[in-house]
Amino acid sequence: MDVTVTSRRCQLTDAFRDHVSEKLDSLEKLKERIIRAEVMVTCSDAKRQPEQAVRVEITLNGKGPVVRAEASADDKMVAFEHALDRLKTQLLRASDRRKVHRGLRGGALTKPVETAPVEPEEEQGDVRKVAGLDVQGDGPLVVREKQFSSTPLTLAQALDEMELVGHDFFLYLDAESSQPSVVYRRKAYDYGVIHLEVEASA
Repeated sequence: MDVTVTSRRCQLTDAFRDHVSEKLDSLEKLKERIIRAEVMVTCSDAKRQPEQAVRVEITLNGKGPVVRAEASADDKMVAFEHALDRLKTQLLRASDRRKVHRGLRGGALTKPVETAPVEPEEEQGDVRKVAGLDVQGDGPLVVREKQFSSTPLTLAQALDEMELVGHDFFLYLDAESSQPSVVYRRKAYDYGVIHLEVEASA
């Protein structure tokens, strides 16, 4: 497995790089076919939140879904160990899910709950553009746009990818229905799924 360790706004010692490589080599016992592991260490001047001073992101690339975990702490080594623990938890969760729910048939998923639409409250103030939206007033409004390339997935594949990136939901294009869909975690190993039926505009 090829291990790449990079940093932003801080220096890394050889001892830290060796420790990271040694720890990541042990992951091959949990997840087969890992080709490359990337570790990014980002440091910031977080005087008000010292526990957020160092952020470590670990990304595993191989023959399958990308696996990613991150953690923050006041020390590089502590942040790495926390991120590694999260990564192991995600790998074990994905492995256990495949053992518990084989085929995802027989009611493993629950129907999404329908809720009444919420009417937006009117806001006063100047109108401004934020990421393509007309925003009235001063906010606060935080908008972050992301765009990913993807291929149609089965429900089982979408669940695997959700577990491996450590999210509570996953947006995908259903391979059987070609519908935009979201799978989400409920309790323990219970999941829900929402399918979006796209209607042609009038």
